Amino acid sequence: MNLEETLKKIELPDEAAKESAVHHWDSIAHPLHSLGKLEDVIVQIAGIQGTPRVSFDKKGLITMCADNGVVEEGVTQTGQEVTAAVAENFLTEKATAAILCRNAHAEIFPIDIGICRDTKVRSCKIAYGTKNFTKGPAMSREEAIRAIEVGIQIAEERAADGYRLLATGEMGIGNTTTSSAIASVLLDRPVEDMTGRGAGLTTEGLARKINAIKRGIELNQPDPSDPIDVLAKVGGFDIAGMVGVYLGGAALHILVVIDGFISCVAALTAMRICPTAAEYMIASHVSKEPAAKLLLAALGKEAFLTCDMCLGEGTGAVVLFPILDMALDVYNTMSTFEEDGIEQYEHLV
Repeated sequence: MNLEETLKKIELPDEAAKESAVHHWDSIAHPLHSLGKLEDVIVQIAGIQGTPRVSFDKKGLITMCADNGVVEEGVTQTGQEVTAAVAENFLTEKATAAILCRNAHAEIFPIDIGICRDTKVRSCKIAYGTKNFTKGPAMSREEAIRAIEVGIQIAEERAADGYRLLATGEMGIGNTTTSSAIASVLLDRPVEDMTGRGAGLTTEGLARKINAIKRGIELNQPDPSDPIDVLAKVGGFDIAGMVGVYLGGAALHILVVIDGFISCVAALTAMRICPTAAEYMIASHVSKEPAAKLLLAALGKEAFLTCDMCLGEGTGAVVLFPILDMALDVYNTMSTFEEDGIEQYEHLV
């Protein structure tokens, strides 16, 4: 599907299926709604899948990998060579996200959507990294749309293979800079509020990062009413790819788990393109990045976990997978009040 076709297919989840899932939870022999968000998420998935018979046996993490030209401005502690090295480690279970996927019985699908050199990772490369947005747009609008459509394509492939639960992740040196730039524009907040130290910047490095973002926004004048314009002018290919996964997941009736700060920025961009897409997302954790809570509030999401994580790659999203498995197991296998011969709880006003 291209972007236009995808947007036409996104519809609200099935309310009747959600009501049936609530009824089933209420029939289970436990105090009503005593599992809190674990119950809510299964109800949400019922609406997404259009049936109270919820299942997600196959789970996958899609990790978009790309480099960012703004690294030239000294906004990172390490060089771009790290992007390719970590991306290839996803293939050999030497990277954190891959190890977590193994433990969570999930598959990882790393995608080279814009790494600055050729790699062993599957290539859907738009270009060899974005341009330095302090000197002009990070990418063209056409490139931004192509990158979104890569994410849609990968979501389609996973759906065809039977995956009913996906998560987003990313790898790209400099991508907290691009994320902070997008967040500042879309939320109309000062760059200082949106920008953290990323992977360990010094105070001097943080000042350079903030200055670079300010210069990029001033030069390119991204239009906050046009999320694709913002993405193209100060974003990254990895973020655009994740936007496509969110939109593709919504069109295909698949729940997509948001990771941390960068994934949240992609989720907000997707929601600004199509507000209904937010119905097909959940937030896994509260990133340690300073703007994380502001982004979650803008998305209207409450995260499940608070672990002070800020690694990225999809790590926080994958940590949530076993919790979702446990919630579904209770939903599908626990006995009911009727089966146990216990008087059923009632909702009291």
